[in-house]
Amino acid sequence: MTTINDIAKLAEVSRSTVSRYLNSNGYVSEEAKKRIMKVIEETGYMPSQSAKSLRTKKTGVIGVILPKISTETASRVVSGINKVLQQNDYQMLLTTTSQEHKKEIEFIRLLQSRNVDGILLLATNTEKPLIDAIGNATVPIVALGQDIPTISSVIYPDYLATGEMIEYMIQKGYQHIGFIGVEEYDPAVGIERKRAFVDTLTKHQLKVNKDWIMQGDFSIESGYNSMKSIINSGSDRPDAVFAVTDQIAVGAMQFLKEQQIQIPNDIAIAATGASRLAQYIEPSLTVIDFLNEEAGAIAAELLIEELTGTKAIKKIIHDYRLLVRNSV
Repeated sequence: MTTINDIAKLAEVSRSTVSRYLNSNGYVSEEAKKRIMKVIEETGYMPSQSAKSLRTKKTGVIGVILPKISTETASRVVSGINKVLQQNDYQMLLTTTSQEHKKEIEFIRLLQSRNVDGILLLATNTEKPLIDAIGNATVPIVALGQDIPTISSVIYPDYLATGEMIEYMIQKGYQHIGFIGVEEYDPAVGIERKRAFVDTLTKHQLKVNKDWIMQGDFSIESGYNSMKSIINSGSDRPDAVFAVTDQIAVGAMQFLKEQQIQIPNDIAIAATGASRLAQYIEPSLTVIDFLNEEAGAIAAELLIEELTGTKAIKKIIHDYRLLVRNSV
């Protein structure tokens, strides 16, 4: 079996020179490059993917930045991404920010240092430092979940879908509706879903009760504590609550059950997110389904287009559906 030492000997260079050449890390003279490549081709030393990388200056690896890897939403998105990448002979390198949105910049830099060909970013913010980091990137980046102006993005219609869900709740007779959201550094989830909630109630001349609007994080515990605050706010309690994620809604439902408040007879619950937990919890949760696997596949296709020569910035508003179940 041919080794790196054999390559070095046959090419009449040092082992470290061959290593620098193979890893594209450090200076190698043009003459040495030609000799090393000639020996590699004659011996068949490199695996096919590595040989391709040497010829094309590509690694065949796509970096994926996730806010959290353990959620079902992330799993579905990754599944869609992976199907498209496999069809195009790419592999994934997954990273997770653990929902620390400032780490998105750190991971963009880290993945570039690993020589990925491109990056798929499940963005949670659109702040200037992130925009600047994207602008300084040396590889194509496609965003999923946020509309980042400078790059191609797959965007969930957060405002439209939330408005439709609140409309549905109003049509079902609910007029005193609360809201459990998240911090507003996240424009899509933190701002757009809340804006749609407020606008829809206002359109129907229904009161927006500030005592029933809570801001937490993406956890089940946050939903539990937010619902507790709503019920204990001193105001008359709402007859329905919308939560910006199904995880939050599950926590809210647990608190109501502990207080023997019936769902949906006393308080209806609806949310965004179509996890299995939302389907099988009792009562089953009425939700907005953003079809995450399809969204991941579309984002991967956009990135492949950029890697194969299509440089135009594209904005794709992804589809959604309302899944009407028993919690409303």
